[in-house]
Formats: sequence, C-alpha cells, structure tokens
Amino acid sequence: MSASTDDLPHAVLFDFGGTLDADGLPSVAQFDLAYRAEGGTRDPGAFADAFRTSDWQLASLAHVAGLAFTATVDAQIALLAALLPGESHVDWRAVAARVTAAAHAVAARNRPLLQSLHAHARLGVVSNFTGNVDRCLDELGLLDLFDAIADSAVVGHAKPDPELFRTALRALDTPPANAMMVGDNPFADVRPAAALGMRTCWLAPLQRPAPDGCTPTHRIARLPDLLAVLGVDPRVRGDDGRGRSHPRASANPPLVR
Repeated sequence: MSASTDDLPHAVLFDFGGTLDADGLPSVAQFDLAYRAEGGTRDPGAFADAFRTSDWQLASLAHVAGLAFTATVDAQIALLAALLPGESHVDWRAVAARVTAAAHAVAARNRPLLQSLHAHARLGVVSNFTGNVDRCLDELGLLDLFDAIADSAVVGHAKPDPELFRTALRALDTPPANAMMVGDNPFADVRPAAALGMRTCWLAPLQRPAPDGCTPTHRIARLPDLLAVLGVDPRVRGDDGRGRSHPRASANPPLVR
C-alpha cells in the first residue's frame, strides 16, 4: 500500500520512553519486569513509588544531561537499589542490562519503520526527559531520523503542557492540523495533542482498556503497525541507512537539523 500525500500528516511526533523503546510499556513497567526477572520481591506499588522517586533524583543529577542511554539506565538502577534496601539478593547490574538490551532490540526493530515514514513526513520527539534524550536516541541508533527534539528539561515545559508540543511543531514548521502525535500515555500524549487539533495514535497492548474521555484517532499494539495505519509502503526508506550527524540540543528552539 502506498501513501497518499493528501492523507499523510506533514509531521509525526513521537514520545520516547515507552514508545520508541517499548511497545506501549511505560518505563516503570520495563524496570519492574527486569527487577522481578532478577528476583525482586517488593510489591508493584512499592516498586512504583521507588521508581518515581528515582526519576526525581535522576533529573537532579548534575551530570545527567551528558549521559547516553545505558549510562542513564545504570544511574537510575543505582538510585533504585538505594531506595529498595533489603534486596541484596537482586543482581542490579543484571536488571540494568535487561532494561538496556530490551530497549536496544525494540529500537533496532523500529528503525526501518521510521526510515520509511521519514520519506513522507518530518519526524520529531516530544519527551518528558532529563536533558539527554538526544544522547539516548543516538546510542539507540535513531537520532539521525528526527528533525526536531523537544526535551522537557531543555525546553522548560513538560507534557501535558501544550507548549512542549507547540515548540516541536514550530521547529517542524507544521500546524497542529497537519501533524500526528504517537505515544503510549493517553493523558500526557494523546489528550493534549488532540486538544491542539492533532491526529493521535495510542500505542498500547491490546488488553489495556482505553480510559474514559480519551479517544485516539488510531490505536496500535506495535509501533511498526503505524505504517499500515498511515498507508506507508515499508519498502520506501527515508535515508541511505548510513545515518547523519545531529548536533546537541539548544534550549529554544529545540534541536532541528
């Protein structure tokens, strides 16, 4: 199936964590799965509380903006281990390795679809992150496929604040009506993008119920399914596969190649 230029959005924005690195599995769930695979026993609620605290602590690290993906995961795992005393039986290095390996595998699988989509639309990332989402994307082999990156720690606004979306759209020179947002969080990704007039695509496992009052334009269970939703031919690639250079982000506007 080939894409119609009249039907395709001019720009497609993606969330990062849970979207580009996992099929609708939030970061807390990714870490929790790895933790339990290595013998973790805390109940899910307690683990989730510790993870949220580790998120805040990670964002406050003076050097976090310089960390790539593996180093970011390692740093957060170290914070989690300190927040969950009495878990000395858990191999925390193995937990970090599981999280990192899973993300690398999904990102590698997703690269061809992003290449195909990039042949038809400009691509951006809109993420609540710690100032280093570009470095993380670089390690995962995806950075060269994006034309703009709006990292909340760099821009100064966080989802669901519509200004983070507007910042990315301005950088892509695309009005909301000609753009789509793809993400795994119905409240941080789908709802605010829809309120701006964007088309939306919710990435979530099929068994996950849709929350009340949040109706995406499309729903997919795996990111590669986006090509079929948009009618994009997966055989068409948007770059030569060799990658392109991507400079560091600036605070305003977000990174644009």
